[in-house]
Amino acid sequence: MNILITGIHGFVGSNLVMALKEHHTLYGLDIVTPEKEGVVRTFLWSELEVFSNVQFDAIIHLAGKAHDTKNQSAAQAYFDINTGLTQKIFDFFLESTAKKFIFFSSVKAAADSVVGDMLREDVIPAPVGPYGESKIAAENYILDKLKIKNEKLKLHDDGKQVYILRPCMIHGPGNKGNLNLLYNVVKKGIPWPLGDF
Repeated sequence: MNILITGIHGFVGSNLVMALKEHHTLYGLDIVTPEKEGVVRTFLWSELEVFSNVQFDAIIHLAGKAHDTKNQSAAQAYFDINTGLTQKIFDFFLESTAKKFIFFSSVKAAADSVVGDMLREDVIPAPVGPYGESKIAAENYILDKLKIKNEKLKLHDDGKQVYILRPCMIHGPGNKGNLNLLYNVVKKGIPWPLGDF
């Protein structure tokens, strides 16, 4: 398949390239464009319209502003990136020949904390803060666009499939998140700081 991956130079994008490069033709869309093994070419967001002649089979949308645990980022930056870029790439998808769109949202779009034993798929979203709120706004944009598109198409099926994933944490090579900090504590034999959980 010809696959376009947004945020291809990020943590998840880099690992996804490693997993897919042997069997698929990969293209990137990012804010930087260094060469990457296994990627034909990475385009800048400003070039989105330029490469509309490339035929993609699938688009995996990873690009976004990560959750800022130190609360140093301006709220609008989350909406400009997490919502704005999603709107831009989803509109591109709807006009393209691509048949699959996979959006990596976040569990924070659904809830900031879990009430009870588990967070279920049918939860009514109640995000807290600009990160989660920007992710649910992006999800709602996709769902609203699909509803409008389906009403226009009525019985016609164009074969497009859309997936919204809400990972709670992704760990692997190159991860810069809090799990690494905890792992380093445990690796040193220091007692866990989470005795109450």
